[in-house]
This record gives sequence, structure tokens and C-alpha cells, in this order.
Amino acid sequence: MAGQPRGRGNSAAATVALVRANARFWPTVFPEVRRELLRWDQRAQAIPDPTLRELALAKLRQERFNTEVAATLATLVPPVRRRDVTEAIVALEVMYDYLDGISEQPGLDPLADGRQLYRALTDVVVHTGPLADYYRRHPQRDDGGYLAALASTCRQGLWSLPAAPVVAPALHAVLARCGEAQTRTHAIPLCGIGQLRAWASAQPEAAWLRWSEVAAGAAASVLAGHALVALAADPTTTAADAERVAAAYLPSCALTTLLDSLIDADADAATGAHPYLRYYASEAEATERLGLLAREAVAAIERLPRAPHHLMTMAGAVAFYLSAPGARTAGRRRLTAPIVRELRLLVAPSLAIFAAWRGARRDEHKNVDLRGPSPHGKRHPISRPLAWSRHPNARPSARARPS
Repeated sequence: MAGQPRGRGNSAAATVALVRANARFWPTVFPEVRRELLRWDQRAQAIPDPTLRELALAKLRQERFNTEVAATLATLVPPVRRRDVTEAIVALEVMYDYLDGISEQPGLDPLADGRQLYRALTDVVVHTGPLADYYRRHPQRDDGGYLAALASTCRQGLWSLPAAPVVAPALHAVLARCGEAQTRTHAIPLCGIGQLRAWASAQPEAAWLRWSEVAAGAAASVLAGHALVALAADPTTTAADAERVAAAYLPSCALTTLLDSLIDADADAATGAHPYLRYYASEAEATERLGLLAREAVAAIERLPRAPHHLMTMAGAVAFYLSAPGARTAGRRRLTAPIVRELRLLVAPSLAIFAAWRGARRDEHKNVDLRGPSPHGKRHPISRPLAWSRHPNARPSARARPS
């Protein structure tokens, strides 16, 4: 029923899953994540091109939390497979964040350049064969083998898992669509919004989601990729299982992308980044759609095997954004109120954890980090409301299907 919190039946189970995941994450997964991040940090420091080196290091140190959240999915797998899954997930997330930064750099043909760069994502699903020349169309190219090493490491981790051949088709489709959405999003300054709108409108989910929501979900669907990597560790996994996981994560990915746009509005305005929220015609429309996406995210994930663990992962990602300073202003609270109403039974434990986590990070940030920027992320307080009608293409579109 609209307005009532979803996930009543699974909220307690998701809380139990959160406790169990923490019991596994800190002693077995987190140390592996730290080792892998340190490994890639050291590798990034050796990148010959100064522009690529600075970008790689900034992404590693500012987007660290993305990797930590993604790696919580490794707590789903048996201990004997956990290290391989963690290694693959870390490499995939680091690669995604790095590509996100490098594909934002202007080029003569951003669509061709982006597609060539994002071949690194789909190369991880190809069991054998040479890796592509990812920088063939890019102004900078001397990364000392950094991007190829990320792709190779993720490939090796994935194909060490028993169900990799079964999961591979769904994973390839998810990562290919992720790369295309990212490429088209970053091409907007030179190619306009029409090419992204046309592509997203042609996706099957456009029958019940707005085109901008489809694009937002696809652009962040690396999270679905991580879930599929974890699924590959289960030898009983079927192709149907993989397809269901891939489809179920799209509303969650759209929701987190929109929340990221919400709390980074000032930073996006300063840098010219693409603000997905501006495709809503008004604050009221955005509020309604965010609530609907929250309902759809829960409903889709509740149908998955081991749903409580996936709900815990989704709730953790949402709680991270809801706990950010930029989400706690009066205007942002109005926008996120429907999400809180829909998910409060699920996100309450994670919100408490993140309140403590952010407090600890603030204390940590008072000390100088000689390695570079604080690893807690680049979130900025919001000091002004979004200009809902500022974008010339902001307009209402087809209504979503009933939940």
C-alpha cells in the first residue's frame, strides 16, 4: 500500500543479514579490501602520465567507500571463495571509478572514445584472449598498464569461480549497458542530451520507468555486476538466477544515482556534471518518483533468492546517501521523506551505523593524511535548491507502472 513502509516481512531478516554480514566483513573481507586498495594505490603511483596518475589516485582515495560497499557482497559467498570474489569486486569497482573519471575528459569523439575505454568492463567477462587497446582514441594513454591490469585481475578472479560460465552472459550485458550509459552521459556536453534520451527510451524498462531513470540505473549498474560476481561463487547458480539478479538491481541503481545527484548538486553545478534530478519538472514530481523507485527497488529485490542479504546491501547504499550532510537540509529532507517512509524498517540500522561512521570520519579528517585526500568521499553540503526547470529538456514523461 502506498505510503506504508515496505519490507515488513523481510526487515527483521535484513537486520539479521546485516549483523551476519558485519561479522564476516570485518575479519575476512575488509582486510582483503584494504590490501587490494593499497596494491592499486601503489600501482597508480607508478602511472607515467601525470594526468592519468592524478586521476587514478584521486579516485582511489576519494571513492574508497564505493569499493567497501561493493565488497559487502562477498560476505554472501563461502569462505573458500571469498578472497577471489573480493579481489574481483575491488578490481571491477576501482576500474569503474577510474573510467568514470577518465571518460569525463573532453575529446574530439566522446562516444567512440568512451566505448573504447569501457571495453575494459566487458573484457573481464571474456575468458581468454588479448585485452583491447583502451586508449586508442583518448588524448592520454600512458598509464603503465594500469587499466589492463585491473581488467586482467577482475577477469582472473571471476573465472576462478565455479558458476562463471553460467553468469557470464548476464554479466556481460550488465557491464556493456553500464559502459554505454556512462559513455553517453559523459558525451552530453558535445553531443547533446538527445542521444542519451533516445538510447534510454529504447531500453525495455522505459515501458515503466522514465527514460532518465533508466539511464541513471544503467550508469550505476556496476553494483549489479558485483552481485553477479558474488553469484558466480555458487555452483548451483542458473542462468535464470543471473538474469533475475541483473534485472532486480536496476531500480536500486537508479535510486542511488539520483540520491548521489541530490547531495552533489552544488558540486555538479560547479563542474558541469550531469544532474539526473533535473529531468523532473518540479520538486513534487521528484519526490513522488523517488518514493516510487524505493518501492520498486524493494519489491524487485524481495523476489530474489537470499533476498535479506540483497536488501541489506541496497539499504546500506541508500542509507549512506541519506546520512550525508547534503541530504539533511530542510529541502532535501522533503525530497527524501518518501524514501524514508518506504524503507525506514530496512534503513534504520544502517542509518545508525553511518551516523557513527561519519562522526569517526570527521574526527579522522582533522588529522593530516600524508597520502592525499581523505578517503571518505567527495560529498558536499547543499546550500541552494535545485533549479528544477533550468534544464531545457526537463519535462514530465510517461507514468510508471503501478507497484
